[in-house]
Amino acid sequence: MQVTIPLKKSWQNPKVVLWILAVLFLQACSFSQNDAPMNNSQDLIPYGDKMLPKNVCQVIQDGGTERPFTGKYVYHKEKGTYCCIGCDAPLFSSSTKFESGSGWPSFYDVINSGAVKEVKDLSHGMERVEIRCAKCDAHLGHVFDDGPKPTGLRYCLNSVALDFLPEDSMATEEATFGAGCFWCVETCFKELEGVVDVYPGYAGGKVLNPTYEQVCTGSTGHAEVARIVYDPKKISYDALLELFWWIHDPTQLNRQGNDVGTQYRSVIFYHSEAQKKTAEEYVQKLTEEKVWDKPIVTEITEINHFYRAEQYHQDYFNLNPQNQYCQYVVKPKVEKFRKVFKEKLKH
Repeated sequence: MQVTIPLKKSWQNPKVVLWILAVLFLQACSFSQNDAPMNNSQDLIPYGDKMLPKNVCQVIQDGGTERPFTGKYVYHKEKGTYCCIGCDAPLFSSSTKFESGSGWPSFYDVINSGAVKEVKDLSHGMERVEIRCAKCDAHLGHVFDDGPKPTGLRYCLNSVALDFLPEDSMATEEATFGAGCFWCVETCFKELEGVVDVYPGYAGGKVLNPTYEQVCTGSTGHAEVARIVYDPKKISYDALLELFWWIHDPTQLNRQGNDVGTQYRSVIFYHSEAQKKTAEEYVQKLTEEKVWDKPIVTEITEINHFYRAEQYHQDYFNLNPQNQYCQYVVKPKVEKFRKVFKEKLKH
């Protein structure tokens, strides 16, 4: 005998409610801005300076969406970097990828602040946030606020909008500099061609997992620093040092301008003996050329006890342009930097 459940009672059944919510969740992710069915044809059409398959362009150019659980990167677990298929710009790291159950590759953070741009999407009677490649404007997917810590975000991507570079094939290196407030240091370095990622942090102290408030007291031994991930094939360590010397006054001991304290000291944390040698030779050269009237007091020490700063410090200058410190201290220096290093910036 067939038994039917009254509609009113079905809504009172938790399992039924959860099932309905799950269906609605998947539909919210899978709505396409272009309702045309996905074309699996491998015929190539131009996109920028590339020739890409039609089904790829239906997503990145026309705003289409691939079906859930069909993309090649949904369950992909290899270590490396996910790049834009349209322009090869690095977008997401495997270290921030997680299983969301949505049917699309999901990440809780971008590889570098500013790698993607957000656009309000009001299609299909919903209000969502579309994400596009900041470099070539390719449609990537959407971002939702139901992700895991530390960001609480879920970047929901189309696999066809991505290309993957295994960790071994993208041999990046790291440099860590302290040159005063890390808001300014981060902003300038991340605009250099060849720099993959920059994130502010604390290094050189003895306090474990320090907070910004603790570091600001000057009692932790930590310096405000910027960790720079770069491609040595595109930019050299010497070139990074050139900006390091330019961006601050290395003759000021435990301060930069009105920022006073050991947390603002001039310091180079080397990651290899080669970096140490290069930094020492650079100091000797600058000293012999008498670039500054006073002696250089920059510390050159091996990287130790590095901790990434709180999330709100990431891309602080661009996200907080009206902050008074940003207006009167960071902005003038960044504007001057963009003029002096114009030929070395990302385009």
